[in-house]
Amino acid sequence: MTNGAPSVLSAAPELPLVTVVALCYNHARFLRPALDSILAQTYPRLEVILVDDASTDDSAAILREYAAAHPSWQLLLLPRNEGNCAAFNHAFRRSQGEFLIDFATDDVLLPERIARQVAVFQQLPPSYGLVYSDAEHVDEQGHHVGYHYRRPRPGVLLPRPAEGWVFAEVLRRYFISSPTVLVRRAVLTELGGYDETLTYEDFDFWVRAARSWQFHFQDETTTQKRLHPQAMSRRGYQPHDPYLASTIRICRKAQALCRTPDERDALAVRVRWELRQAVRWRNFSEARELYGLLRELQAVRPLDWLLSQAAGVGAVLSS
Repeated sequence: MTNGAPSVLSAAPELPLVTVVALCYNHARFLRPALDSILAQTYPRLEVILVDDASTDDSAAILREYAAAHPSWQLLLLPRNEGNCAAFNHAFRRSQGEFLIDFATDDVLLPERIARQVAVFQQLPPSYGLVYSDAEHVDEQGHHVGYHYRRPRPGVLLPRPAEGWVFAEVLRRYFISSPTVLVRRAVLTELGGYDETLTYEDFDFWVRAARSWQFHFQDETTTQKRLHPQAMSRRGYQPHDPYLASTIRICRKAQALCRTPDERDALAVRVRWELRQAVRWRNFSEARELYGLLRELQAVRPLDWLLSQAAGVGAVLSS
């Protein structure tokens, strides 16, 4: 179901159009603050596409209300749950923005978010495809919890942000706050959007994008990321975790993209970390797959071998 035709706003035509893809699945209790944060943006040239991935709560009704009040907003109500990757791609294919935000509607955009990130992009060479920033973490009631980056002393951020050509760093460690990303349309076009065969999108997207595009860190807080038990990030590594299977597939895809020993070493760091988590949470089948990938990378260490043995024994005992 759509509400109106795709709309390119006429305000400030010299500014690039930015598409906000507002993705909702059972976010009814957080939805109004999220949508109000789009309305509060100081950036004047927005395309807003509301997508509901077959929510079972009152989300669709709230989305209809906002779409009716703001006729330029597009509304897409999916008849069945397709997952975040496919839901985003539906909106991406009908969007027109030069830049896009994948906006989960349990989060909140700070008012200057889009204006300041577009200004950053306009100062960067065209080889930069992605800008990301710091995020404030808030609880279910919107109370401050912390920030994505810890700042133990002036000028030091942990995890350390990476900029420029970051392919190896994206493989090696987690440092990007997903809700803060503004991406150039050309990146998504080149990659064909998100990989719909995966359960989640961000790691795979960063890996594929970083192969051909530079990333930039904006040292500002642009977004409030909401922490709650239903958030995707809270479900990882539980027994029979579907996200772990996707992570293994992404690591396999990354293996094919690696060009240098340093990049393969970086991938081995990631695979080794995932192996430890898989064994810790008794995902023994996945642990054996990860160990096999370490062997292919010729990066097995003694502890890796011991963990593989634990995974093998655990699989036998649980069968």
